[in-house]
Amino acid sequence: MLKIYGDYRSGNCYKIKLVCALLDIDYQWIAIDIMKGEASSPAMLAKNPNGKIPFIEMDDGFVLTESNAIINYLGANSGLYPSDSRTTAQIQQWQFFEQYSHEPYIAVARFIKFYQGMPESRLAEFEAKQTGGTKALQLMEKHLESSSFLVGDSMTTADIALYAYTHVAHEGGFELNNYPAIRSWINRIQSLPMYKEMID
Repeated sequence: MLKIYGDYRSGNCYKIKLVCALLDIDYQWIAIDIMKGEASSPAMLAKNPNGKIPFIEMDDGFVLTESNAIINYLGANSGLYPSDSRTTAQIQQWQFFEQYSHEPYIAVARFIKFYQGMPESRLAEFEAKQTGGTKALQLMEKHLESSSFLVGDSMTTADIALYAYTHVAHEGGFELNNYPAIRSWINRIQSLPMYKEMID
């Protein structure tokens, strides 16, 4: 049985839950409260020394960290992660974009507002994140104006990587009504059979 160590409110953790739903993979969810520091407890560090979530554990003791690596592993040889090298390179291109040009702005802004309740000490940082997050959304909008999904004509783990924090970007202060192509893309993903919400 696959074990997923994660926080249901986290976009990075949600990526794994969504892949499992779409591929009908059974799993056991081990709830970790990051606000209580549970990811860095001695028991968790023994399994995952980097002290972060999500990570997965298999029955044979195999542990894998980093959300995009996990969803590519789980999606391997399925429609979500095809085996041809050009497609996988394009998927990884979007996943690197997500980690370096999207998540550091949109997810962090959401963390400050949604998790922490917008503390005064982080207000300037929150406002500074809006510029980078808007730039990332604008790039996605332009691409999705002429493409149903990020890579090709069907859903891949590239879409899952970007969807996780994009569909809740409003919780970080980003107005999704300004991005009609992104909203249509979100609707396409949410209409897929087996789709699961971030929080049931």
